[in-house]
Amino acid sequence: MRIEDFDYPLPPGHIAQTPAARRDAARLLVYTRASGAIEQRSFGDLPALLPPHTVVVLNDTRVIPARLRAHKTTGGAVELLVLDAAAARPGAQAACLARSAKPLRAGARLKVLAPGGKPSGVEAEVLSREANQFLVRFHGLGESGLLEALATLGEVPLPPYIVREQAPGPEDAERYQTVYAREPGAVAAPTAGLHFTAELLEALRARGHEVVALTLHIGPGTFAPVRVGDPRAHTIHPERYTIPAATAAAVNRAKREGRPVLAVGTTVVRALESAAGSGPVVVPAVTAPTQTQLFIYPGYQFRVVDALTTNFHLPRSTLLMLVAALVGRERLLALYAQAVRAGYRFYSYGDAMLIR
Repeated sequence: MRIEDFDYPLPPGHIAQTPAARRDAARLLVYTRASGAIEQRSFGDLPALLPPHTVVVLNDTRVIPARLRAHKTTGGAVELLVLDAAAARPGAQAACLARSAKPLRAGARLKVLAPGGKPSGVEAEVLSREANQFLVRFHGLGESGLLEALATLGEVPLPPYIVREQAPGPEDAERYQTVYAREPGAVAAPTAGLHFTAELLEALRARGHEVVALTLHIGPGTFAPVRVGDPRAHTIHPERYTIPAATAAAVNRAKREGRPVLAVGTTVVRALESAAGSGPVVVPAVTAPTQTQLFIYPGYQFRVVDALTTNFHLPRSTLLMLVAALVGRERLLALYAQAVRAGYRFYSYGDAMLIR
């Protein structure tokens, strides 16, 4: 298996820069694995497209405004992406990614800016570096914790392929968040969930489907590029997840009764498959956060997930490989090529697929 096996051509105009006018108005490419049938529908059709009494599993993580703008004492601009503010270490230390014209070094002091570029009174001290991550201590937070400070000083961390002349605005703060987001801690949205509305969730329940949630806080591992020729040598950054007892019970019942489990997004797949027991129908309840580094690629045998709704993913990404494990690499790339021809919008603010 080579990284080139997961490449595909995508004209830049297919990368969605803004969300659809209405969440559930996104287009939905439906692929039925048993028959090979392909349909082009709207995401709002989802309740009618699922087998009776499907268990629909959501990821209720909440994206935090994790991007900070700062400058060095020399005046050079720096962007920090705070990775673990929800579990910040004592003394307001946190792991961060950084972007600057010149590399940051241990001991550097950064002046954190408030929205609009005004001084905030908060400073970030670079303590150490490991690989591409920095350990940073924040000073001047006062009575606030780091999470509370980000709510005032931070920006929505939109992916780099969403190119804007200005910083993310109020629309992004609302639309780059699922309507069911509850638990703060993610630095990227579980994008398959962005298409749901409160009305669509009610429509699922009204049709007899069971809707449950788990939490996986999306970190840099989700979007970190694969830099090795053989993807099997790639290591995913650990991410924290929690599966409530009620969710585990609902999934276990469905598996016992032969009802399908639909994962809303690749993060739900990774959490459920990570929590699977030794048998194919057991998902133990996880009541305290644990970590997963599960990397799913073709050849993986799914134990829990039967169906998946997901957005269209970047070439060579671990997310693309996960979906290829469910569908088959050649079939998935053919579906992507068809989506390009049909004018589907790709990536976080784009359209979706249903694989059933």
